[in-house]
Amino acid sequence: MSKVSSAVLRQGILGPGLNKAGKFPTLLGKNEDLKVKINELQCQVKFQLKKVLCMGVAVGNVKLTEDQLVANIERSISFLVSLLKKGWQNIKCLYIKSSMGAPIKIY
Repeated sequence: MSKVSSAVLRQGILGPGLNKAGKFPTLLGKNEDLKVKINELQCQVKFQLKKVLCMGVAVGNVKLTEDQLVANIERSISFLVSLLKKGWQNIKCLYIKSSMGAPIKIY
């Protein structure tokens, strides 16, 4: 996609809707590897802080080791706390849960 068509999409009808949904196409440079870019985008976690009391975020999958899961959970919690105005004062409790398992309170 060229820069011109990207600008047309961004200003057109689809642009604002795609941006809000986080589905707007990203540009790929000539020297960038497509597989690396896809893997990078799939590994991102997005936090959307609105006026909600609960938030669910995927931090891992079954292919990860226990150490990798712990590292992902620690990074995710640290990033979430950094987004909040009062930091840890805004968090009442934290639970970790697998897809089919019972939740476990960690804070």
